[in-house]
Amino acid sequence: MGADPSKPGTVRDTQTVAVVLATSPAAGLPCSDGARSEGSLLERLVAQLLTLPIREVLIVVRSQDGWDGERRQIAARGPGPETAGGRPPDPARGREREVESGPRHQICVSDGLAEDLRIVAKTARASTSPVAVLAADVVAHTDALALLLEHPARPTGAIVAGGDPAPLRPPVRTEWGRVVSAGTSFHEVEWANGTFRGVLQVGEAHLAGLADLAEELADLAQRRHLGRVGDTEVPELLLTGLARAGVPVHAVALGALHCGRVATRPAAERAVRELADVDEARARLEAAVKSGDGFFTTYCVSSWSRHLIRPAVRLGLTPNSVTGISVAFALIAAVWFSDGHRAGLVVGAVALYLSFVLDCLDGQVARYTRRFSPLGGWLDAICDRIKEYVVYVGLVLGYTSGPGESWRIWALAVAALVLQTIRHMVDFAYAGALADRARAAGLRAAAPRSMAVPWDEAPAAAAASGTGSVLALSRRLDRGVAYWLKKMIVLPIGERTALICVTAALFDARVTFLALLGWGGVALAYTAAGRMARSFA
Repeated sequence: MGADPSKPGTVRDTQTVAVVLATSPAAGLPCSDGARSEGSLLERLVAQLLTLPIREVLIVVRSQDGWDGERRQIAARGPGPETAGGRPPDPARGREREVESGPRHQICVSDGLAEDLRIVAKTARASTSPVAVLAADVVAHTDALALLLEHPARPTGAIVAGGDPAPLRPPVRTEWGRVVSAGTSFHEVEWANGTFRGVLQVGEAHLAGLADLAEELADLAQRRHLGRVGDTEVPELLLTGLARAGVPVHAVALGALHCGRVATRPAAERAVRELADVDEARARLEAAVKSGDGFFTTYCVSSWSRHLIRPAVRLGLTPNSVTGISVAFALIAAVWFSDGHRAGLVVGAVALYLSFVLDCLDGQVARYTRRFSPLGGWLDAICDRIKEYVVYVGLVLGYTSGPGESWRIWALAVAALVLQTIRHMVDFAYAGALADRARAAGLRAAAPRSMAVPWDEAPAAAAASGTGSVLALSRRLDRGVAYWLKKMIVLPIGERTALICVTAALFDARVTFLALLGWGGVALAYTAAGRMARSFA
């Protein structure tokens, strides 16, 4: 390939160009649940794209297919109040568009796989915005498509899900949230742990590499060097090539939503019925709550804070504004802690708990509205530190208002602050080391490897997955009580907040800082030992 798909390019536009491959007979199947018809699968997919930030839709069809009538129907069809398996307009989103302001539609006739790939290459070279490649026989929730196509970063990514590989569901291997290997009916995948669901997006940074990759694949297809690959496997081929080139392809998980390709009318009807069985609005709300949090956050905060997401959005609150309100509650807590009396300590503990609830809510609102930004992430992290240390000061001031030697409590507070700072430095250093390892792995994976070669390389981590390894032991403990004990022992922010609230309300600042130092020291030792063991595993 001339350009390396893993190297960045030019970033200019924010909306996406969608290449919809209506090259299989299933694209013209009626979109029906068995009782009513909503047009063809292609019409339904285009109607869904109208509700997403797509500026142009290029529909690739076969020369022998009669698409003139279908083209007129697509041009006249817009997103109604609700598409089959789609979502009704949400006033909180503020982005539903009228039909006439929607994306342009173009029909492009192709006679086979090689020409399909060249059309993708031409589109990628001409585009200054991300390019999405979708099969027209995809049946999906609109929110499932939005997980990738509406993400503010417009990343290079693919929709993946669990399940066993099957026709139209090729295998993939994901590591650390990225697709590192993908397969087709010709290309194999070692240690597959997911399946690709037919929707791929390539960000602006990788468009030049995508164009070269598509042209290389077109040449291989024309010379019949891709074995038994079918002419409807364009998304699969492109994903395989990007993964083999070391491009960071984000694996977009579906959660409770559905997305998949179909080949027959019964399969299409069954897929549409499965969409209707899912409460899409509820699934979107559940997806806004981050998984993998600690015990206190999961059961004492997220269990009810999710009900605040929609009211916050309706009030027009942004994630950053929720962060600001959270800081205000922490300041209120510090003021009450500085009172030093029992009533003030109790009120301060309640205010600190509500501050933490809002701290969780800002991320939930960001995920629900898909309004992420580097500034927002930085602001959230900085405000978390400010809130915690301001509370320390409030506790110290409240304690020194009574009898006793003030320097002792200041020493405990400074020691707790230093310990927490060291823990943060260790966490950031470890995260940086993981990022460096991922980049190094990407560079190694980017070594030239012909797409004409069917077999895959086994992951380097496979050797560490034996029954006696530290990683295997850790995975065996990832269930039940042991899982939550592992979460709690590292004293995450939720448990830390709960510890401050309980000890301050029931005892005093001295007990609070001693508890933070004791539990925090154990957490630091446990974390350091675990990470060193993993590095030698």
